[in-house]
Amino acid sequence: MTQSRTRISKAVIPAAGLGTRFLPATKATPKEMLPVVDKPAIQYVVEEAVTAGLSDVLMITGRNKRPLEDHFDRNYELEETLTRKGDDTRLARVQESSDLATMHYVRQGDPRGLGHAVLCAAPHVGDQPFAVLLGDDLIDARDPLLSRMVEVQEQHGGSVIALMEVDPAQIHLYGCAAVKPTEDETVVQVTGLVEKPDHADAPSNYAVIGRYVLDPAVFDVLRKTKPGRGGEIQLTDALQALASDPDLGGPVHGVIFKGRRYDTGDRGDYLRAIVRLACEREDLGPDFRDWLRSYVTEEM
Repeated sequence: MTQSRTRISKAVIPAAGLGTRFLPATKATPKEMLPVVDKPAIQYVVEEAVTAGLSDVLMITGRNKRPLEDHFDRNYELEETLTRKGDDTRLARVQESSDLATMHYVRQGDPRGLGHAVLCAAPHVGDQPFAVLLGDDLIDARDPLLSRMVEVQEQHGGSVIALMEVDPAQIHLYGCAAVKPTEDETVVQVTGLVEKPDHADAPSNYAVIGRYVLDPAVFDVLRKTKPGRGGEIQLTDALQALASDPDLGGPVHGVIFKGRRYDTGDRGDYLRAIVRLACEREDLGPDFRDWLRSYVTEEM
């Protein structure tokens, strides 16, 4: 099969989850709209895609996700109010989200797993390679992971996944990759993938995190992939098929990520992400760090 070398311009963001770990906050508010400091988590993800050169963004949504569309749309009444007040700073921040990218939306309907969500993007993506960004993983803007993955895909073809070394005792929480080295120590070839393996069965401690650059051949594989763990169509299973038979759609490589990642799908990590990012903000950091030191000292 001829490997695709088309310049990547499309990003897919699955956002149909119910956010049950954050109930009751997510009863009426999509989890992707929960604020991280003063921006919703989903905006960080879209900004990452745009920074990597992906200007066409498709969100896979579900019921009660209309606030996502509203956030990336224009709010003329609010903009007019801010304009009349001469509040140019807030006006610019409001307009920023609507000017980021060309946004598209499709409903997943029956939530049958990440693989099914990606398959919903097939009519929009067509025969081009594309990126998938999971909204629960925020990658620090100073660590250009997605840009590096796009470079690796353009070099090798096929698909590219993001990998991070984790404590072996935690590997059961992730998809896990079997790998072999390449000439680049930051890039490995993936020879196999297993979804949330038991510690004893894990082929490595390389965990798959929520960034993918995929060859469109993955759609044909997903159409033939039977429901796996949890009765869902797993993207990991489709990538395993591509890794074990490169003729299906090129090889699968992994970029080893050692930068800053914030897991906003976990309540504790979500709070830690807010504290870290607030501490590093020029406008908030100095005062917030002083307060935090004082608070921690008092509580010890």
